[in-house]
Amino acid sequence: MKKTVITLLLCCLALTTYAQYDFLKAHRGVIKGGYDFWVYMPEDYYYTQEQTPVIIFLHGASLCGRDINRSRRYGPLDAIVRGREIPALVIVPQNPGGAWSPRKVMDVLEWTRQHYACDSTRIYVLGMSLGGYGTMDFAGTYPDRIAAAIAMCGGCSLKDVQPLGNLPLWIIHGTADRAVSIANSKKVVSALKANHNDSRLRYDWWQGAGHGAPARVFYSKKTYQWLFSHRLTDSGRPVNRSVNISQSELHGVYRDMLKNTPKPEIIEREEAEE
Repeated sequence: MKKTVITLLLCCLALTTYAQYDFLKAHRGVIKGGYDFWVYMPEDYYYTQEQTPVIIFLHGASLCGRDINRSRRYGPLDAIVRGREIPALVIVPQNPGGAWSPRKVMDVLEWTRQHYACDSTRIYVLGMSLGGYGTMDFAGTYPDRIAAAIAMCGGCSLKDVQPLGNLPLWIIHGTADRAVSIANSKKVVSALKANHNDSRLRYDWWQGAGHGAPARVFYSKKTYQWLFSHRLTDSGRPVNRSVNISQSELHGVYRDMLKNTPKPEIIEREEAEE
């Protein structure tokens, strides 16, 4: 009987501790001279802890500024509140303006790792437009820290793009993109191919797609399945080519998810944080 009571007390303590977690929390001013950022914790985070993967989302130029709520207008956080389950810590920095700084993004990641338990072999980055540039710049600067990356309708600012060949990288760009020319993505692909350094590279040129079309990728379950299939500890770090994300299938997924009302429990925690 005594053992049963102690067990029940421990369970209650664990549940109380879990209840204290904010599922979505804004961190402002915690890194001197760095980015403000959101951290989302999945609902089973208390149980997964060190087994929890990490996703970093880098937004485009339209979400730059000082109002951190702007950074949730599209991307993984918006997908989550519309019903997409993403079993990962999701980090969303806000860029006040200008190009993304790989060092400042790494500062956000390091701060998060110090304050949240996670799996350091399963850290992923994805972004589009300015965030597509940021994704390749960040992954190319720290290829030994990032398990896989998806860069959409962007390019790369690094003088040497060859480190991008060291990790699984998926580049997606629309052929009708008038905001960021597909030539910027093709330049990276050509450079990696020229050095026979494209064995871990995937790329898709979406015929007739404009600049905003790749945003639908954030709402697809396949996107996260592909990311999670990679680890830093994989022998040879091969790229997963079995998961395919087609432009045609995403239209329906995106349309259906936009109809969903944000989850009340997520909204409550966001409002409490504000």
